[in-house]
Amino acid sequence: MHIEHSSRSDQGKVRTSNEDSCAASAKNRLFLVADGMGGHAAGEVASQIAASTVEEVVASHGGPEWKPEDVLRLAAEEANSRIYEAARIKREFAGMGSTLTILSFRDNHYYIAHVGDSRAYLLRDGVLDQLTRDHSLVWHLLESGVLRKDELSSHPQKNLITRSIGPHPSVEIDLERGEAREGDVFLLCSDGLTDVVSDEDIRRILSDASKPSQDIGDMLVNTANQNGGPDNVTVVVVRLAPGDAEDSDTDKFRALS
Repeated sequence: MHIEHSSRSDQGKVRTSNEDSCAASAKNRLFLVADGMGGHAAGEVASQIAASTVEEVVASHGGPEWKPEDVLRLAAEEANSRIYEAARIKREFAGMGSTLTILSFRDNHYYIAHVGDSRAYLLRDGVLDQLTRDHSLVWHLLESGVLRKDELSSHPQKNLITRSIGPHPSVEIDLERGEAREGDVFLLCSDGLTDVVSDEDIRRILSDASKPSQDIGDMLVNTANQNGGPDNVTVVVVRLAPGDAEDSDTDKFRALS
């Protein structure tokens, strides 16, 4: 299968800076989104540390002797340690943290490591599934039956997350794996998208196979901004296309401000 991908990060219409970071490399089969938090630019620092650390760890543990789940766990734990240590050393970074959602591939499987309320989705045969569970207060209320999913983004405590990378010496990481199929479309995104764009609109945009992945990513970001753009919005779109051609790849890390 051939990996086609795109990534875009946008400040949005309200925020004065961008605290999101992302990475996308078909060569390394690695894609991620990180949404930072913390005052005085600490959120931007945290998300950049998270993204660059994951890239570094994955690149140095790519051999077949490493299980993909173990590599992703190690990468997320190392990112947590580096952010925590940076905050311990610099007072202005105290309490900073980041979400982290990673997608990787090996053979015919996909692997996901996840902390926070950024999300991973899979569009398959026209059906959109959320592959990750939000680590947030409102998601707990959803699972408890107190809220419906369409009520999450309007709840006054929607931004209260219960787990993130960096604020504590250790972190619990969700790991998922599944079969990857030709025609699958994956989306990684920060909550700047999902807070203002419905799952149905995301499904509709991702389903347009006539457009290249870059156009799909642009449509998602533009839709979020048309709906008010109250937050930074970052998307990484990954398509598994038929064919044995070499994966086209810019092989670059993006941390946009």
